[in-house]
Amino acid sequence: MRFWLLIGLLLPNITLAQTLGPSSPPMIIAAEYTDPTTRYQHGVFGNETEYGALVLTIDDCFGCETSEERWVKITLPERSVFEDLAPRLADLDDDGRPEVIVVETDNQTGARLAVYGIDGLITATPNIGTAFRWLAPAGMADLDGDGQLDIAYVETPHLGKTLKIWTMQRGKLVQIGQQSNLTNHRFGEDFISGGIRDCGLGAEVITADSIWLNIVASRIVSGLVVSSVIAPFDGRSSMERVLDCN
Repeated sequence: MRFWLLIGLLLPNITLAQTLGPSSPPMIIAAEYTDPTTRYQHGVFGNETEYGALVLTIDDCFGCETSEERWVKITLPERSVFEDLAPRLADLDDDGRPEVIVVETDNQTGARLAVYGIDGLITATPNIGTAFRWLAPAGMADLDGDGQLDIAYVETPHLGKTLKIWTMQRGKLVQIGQQSNLTNHRFGEDFISGGIRDCGLGAEVITADSIWLNIVASRIVSGLVVSSVIAPFDGRSSMERVLDCN
């Protein structure tokens, strides 16, 4: 069963949020990038445009009989862009309400994975360290079996090709694993390959190997990332079949 796609919005624990009642706190229910800009000329997706702002749609009393939506706009400074396809919603701190996960890039220090809430930035990974270095999200799932969502991405999928896995602890992102020689994006493609699936043995990250010959499944076993080849790579459709457990 595939349970996360790049352009999807994952809202775990939504039943809990609906039962919070009339005193429910505000909840982010959607997010989108806006303010397209050409101020950062990297073009990982084959275009010249990135995004300068993020708009959050907030329900001030999610699950109440009457509620009112409002919008919060987060505008980046001129040195930064959202170098991404779409923001993702996921409940990383297990409070029944989602946070927003994005790829945010600085024109001097490169990309980082950032987590936003209603009040702005919550936490982020370190920037990669130099301009024109990017990371490609793979998805969110409980990858270590502790009941909490983790985040997987490939750092520098065109160069370093390193899968990294992070989790939220006390409001901060903490790295819990990594594996080299894996990738999920080829420069210029307007999509990210692979994702996360669960075919009955627990969640695993699906990527390609570093030379795009094989599809690889990675999972955390006893605190270590263990990777195994599961199928030949034969284009995007082969990734889709694997994600669908076929």
